[in-house]
Amino acid sequence: MPTPHISAAPGDFAPVCLMPGDPRRARHIAETFLTDARLVTDVRSMEGFTGTFEGRPVSVMAHGMGIPSCSIYATELVRAYGVTALIRIGSCGSLRSDLPLRSVVVALGASTDSNVNRIRFDGHDLAAVADFDLARAAVDAAVAHDVAVRVGPVFTSDLFYAPDPTINDRAARLGHLAVEMEAAGIYGVAAETGVRALALLTVSDHLVDDEHLSTDERQRSFDDMVRVALATATTT
Repeated sequence: MPTPHISAAPGDFAPVCLMPGDPRRARHIAETFLTDARLVTDVRSMEGFTGTFEGRPVSVMAHGMGIPSCSIYATELVRAYGVTALIRIGSCGSLRSDLPLRSVVVALGASTDSNVNRIRFDGHDLAAVADFDLARAAVDAAVAHDVAVRVGPVFTSDLFYAPDPTINDRAARLGHLAVEMEAAGIYGVAAETGVRALALLTVSDHLVDDEHLSTDERQRSFDDMVRVALATATTT
């Protein structure tokens, strides 16, 4: 049955779903990479598509910005449509001088300033982590596609305009590679519902060196990450 936020019919989604934040990126992936892609939902202009990649069914569904939005779509995909693997594909800001623009980050875990996972775990800290098999497959795919890749934890922030500018420095000292806004939420949904999840992130902004990709450079780098994500989706 359709949910309050997804109008697809039963069976419209593949077991593996790629999840960019931007609906335009979902359409770009469907039109550029998938075969026989069809639109299965567009409630609130949040588009979702299903097609095939190298003969395997794959879906792509936008999740919007921030933990609340991505958690809604991830939860409904799993509970209402039987999706068993969620692969977030998005951008991030590098917190380290040795993590340059265009690198792909495989987020093994995600710390956060959000309380959502503590709410899930009765006030305790939840280890919001990726599925190991998905992470390993992504690293292998990145190497095969000659895409620079780093593996490690990221910091998921509830605030794009953080009032405390020193938080990124503290996150870097504690070993975080980058900052973004959704991975901890996706990993929390996966833990709660018993499915697999992974976040792949392209470094679009370097917060240490104040460097930023242009719009065209963001698109090319995003496509490299999509190729890694699709190879991951079809080999696990």
